[in-house]
Amino acid sequence: MPKKEAPLSSLKDFLPEAALSLVLEYIYLYKVHLTVTRERKTLLGDYRHAVDGKNHRISINGNLNKFSFLITLVHELAHLVTFMQHGRRVAAHGKEWKSIYRVFLLKFIEAGIFPDDIRLALENSLHNLPASSCADEGLMRVLRRYDEGNSDRLLIEQLPENALFTVEGGRVFRKGAKLRKRYQCKEILTGKLYLFSPVYEVQPHNNG
Repeated sequence: MPKKEAPLSSLKDFLPEAALSLVLEYIYLYKVHLTVTRERKTLLGDYRHAVDGKNHRISINGNLNKFSFLITLVHELAHLVTFMQHGRRVAAHGKEWKSIYRVFLLKFIEAGIFPDDIRLALENSLHNLPASSCADEGLMRVLRRYDEGNSDRLLIEQLPENALFTVEGGRVFRKGAKLRKRYQCKEILTGKLYLFSPVYEVQPHNNG
């Protein structure tokens, strides 16, 4: 998906219908320039503060399911408000951001927008919100249920030990034992060891 501005009328294609009016309220209130972009492997969304009289800018990956898109947008809105209130004086994902993010999430939870499984996963995280939804393994497992077109991909934790798998770029690994919270896996070509999150998505490797 090429990078493009998202006309506000088209947001319904990326968000749960029940969230649209509340999202638009925030976009107008904070004068957000919203961009939908192609998948980025290192981040789901991004916030850039207003400079030289321009609007605040938020970009969100367009390949996310509607609930993941909404949560990522709320995450970035929390960065916007944190910057408005504190500038650069506080940590990017410090207590100030967590407090604001929690307030935003509660508004959408209380509006009944999320299915019960996502709502419960979010509520379990509210006491200590992670810097990224990708870091919240429980939430990632639940959100993945709403993805489309991932039938050929599995989570590391779904593979049997010693299974081969492929990651983006074609590198092949063998799954090893779990060390505390992550799996130690060996890259076949180099023999180097890497640690993978249990909810990292991979492609099972075809030995044939």
